[in-house]
Amino acid sequence: MNSHAEASHQLRETVDTYLRRRRRQRDFQTNETYAAIALAAATLVALIWANIGHSYHDFWDTQTSLAAGPFSIELTLHEWVDEGLMAVFFFMVGLDVRHDLTLGELRMPGHALLPAAASVGGLVVPAGVYLLVAGGSNGAHAWGSVISTDTAFALGMLALIGPKRAPRLRLFLLAFAVIDDIGALLVIAVFYSSSIDLVALGLAALGLVAVWLLAQRGVWRVPPYLALGVAIWYALYRSGVHATLAGVLIALLMPVYSVRSRDVDGAVEVASLYRQAPAPATAAALREALSYSMPLNQRLSFLLPPYVNYVVVPLFALANAGVALSGQTIGAALSSRITWAVITGLVLGKLVGVSLGAGIVLHLVPSSRLPGLDMFRIMGLGALSGMGFTISLLVVGLALNDEASRDQARIGVLCASLLALVLAAVIFRLGDRYFPLPKAKGETMCRPLDRETDLIVGSPDAPNVLVNYADMAYEERWRLMEALQAIEPLVASGELLMAMRHKVTGPDSLLAALALEAAWNEQKTSASGQELAFPLHDAIANLRGRVTEKSITRAAHDTGLDAHAMWERIGSAVDESKVLRDSLEVDGLTEEPGEPVIYLNGKRLHGLFNRWTLSEAIAQESAAREEEREEERKDPGPSERVRTGPLTRRNQEKTP
Repeated sequence: MNSHAEASHQLRETVDTYLRRRRRQRDFQTNETYAAIALAAATLVALIWANIGHSYHDFWDTQTSLAAGPFSIELTLHEWVDEGLMAVFFFMVGLDVRHDLTLGELRMPGHALLPAAASVGGLVVPAGVYLLVAGGSNGAHAWGSVISTDTAFALGMLALIGPKRAPRLRLFLLAFAVIDDIGALLVIAVFYSSSIDLVALGLAALGLVAVWLLAQRGVWRVPPYLALGVAIWYALYRSGVHATLAGVLIALLMPVYSVRSRDVDGAVEVASLYRQAPAPATAAALREALSYSMPLNQRLSFLLPPYVNYVVVPLFALANAGVALSGQTIGAALSSRITWAVITGLVLGKLVGVSLGAGIVLHLVPSSRLPGLDMFRIMGLGALSGMGFTISLLVVGLALNDEASRDQARIGVLCASLLALVLAAVIFRLGDRYFPLPKAKGETMCRPLDRETDLIVGSPDAPNVLVNYADMAYEERWRLMEALQAIEPLVASGELLMAMRHKVTGPDSLLAALALEAAWNEQKTSASGQELAFPLHDAIANLRGRVTEKSITRAAHDTGLDAHAMWERIGSAVDESKVLRDSLEVDGLTEEPGEPVIYLNGKRLHGLFNRWTLSEAIAQESAAREEEREEERKDPGPSERVRTGPLTRRNQEKTP
């Protein structure tokens, strides 16, 4: 290895080590189970603190004030948490909703219908159950405490108790949870706000218009939005509307769109200038270019979760979950209609409401069904959504005036959250045992590698096989091409065999696929042994979606391919059946038609595809295989497996 190649290798190793460390940090920061544990721990601390004297309530009732000229605000620490910090929580919720409405599952009416119906049922039925139990009592006004789901808690618990073969389960829970969170906020704004100051409300509306104008003009820096956000929050607080509503309203106006190639290319160009002449000014320009290349919604959605998961939500629990659990308090709670109304509303009402709403839609609109979701799993989610906690405690503080009634409702919320968790776990286990879900479509490669027909590069004895279904007319294909080029050293070393199959989304992609087949045929029959198929792939990918007969011909000439023979073979249609067979194998597996589908050793890869993620996946496969070999060395027996290249027994199990 020459010195340049060695330096390049060392640089990659350094970058990979850094990225692994960052990934571990990020995995911890965004882990929903850890977030749920932090929330549970804060709840436990609040309960202990509230039962060892009077300092708990004395602390949270501490008055604080802020003043700037004629503007001033005075709140207790408890109110700062409930109305200030929780606005950040609902801002993050609003970002998720805005993204899903624009780029995610909720942008398609058919996919949005099922979680929307579930959320409506989860809002209406629990409120009805609560009023049925508590109607006529002094706690009837607190019906809003049972209508919402604690998204953070529910997602964390789903990761612990949820079924493993339900890839859309988390997405469904998130979709209907954020919808009923918005419904709950509207209920708070209408039913639990004090007398309305129309002037202040009008100023808040003007602030929201200003946010919309900033978004329309493409303002991408955070400070202008932050300044307007604070002003809107203050105006809403003065208006009498619960100020947390500011968070979700502003988030729904945040600009969101797919990352644009020209913005990324601009950042790359600035990076090249920095590489040529490193300087503080160029470094600052590079940071700005990188920030600009990523839409504001996505940037904030990436930055906020650690702070919300480990600061905002635990602080809210710490400020609201403190209940003095004396014998008198528990006795009063057990005999209180408020307590039992909260428990039945959250546990029974949520289960029935979510199941009923979803069941009606599935019956009337069968096409709304999402893969991996049946009524048993939806019932499990309905039970899990009874973990109302965050907004439940928020409404309790707004709806009930005396501390005794609040304690009774809080005990009901805590008991309901525990019962909902147990009930959900039972339903999921029964579903897994008696109504097992089939394997998700496309998670394993439906057809093993065929060395005679598949377009391959690398040693046939390579221990790892990467198969990519490619749409050559996809504008972003060049990005994956660069990632595949970056892992070619693994192919050269005999560690990896790469194969390409076709994904057809239109006449242009069909034409490009047939051109690749013609190139592969010429490569196999040529006496020179020159590689033609993959160089042609790279040339077409560099067209960035501008695929025409003329551009394909030019790419063929640049590759050294006989263009005349290529068009003759395309015209004969001899390869069409093979191309269409490939495409049908992955039809409907991606949201974006041209998005690539990649399998490693027969198992589908998900997430971002770049040099590092692909090489890490390959390294993990190699490590797992080495562990298997080590186990066999320690305990050889009749089950010992004979390996014959990439299609070992282990890989064959993944590629039926």
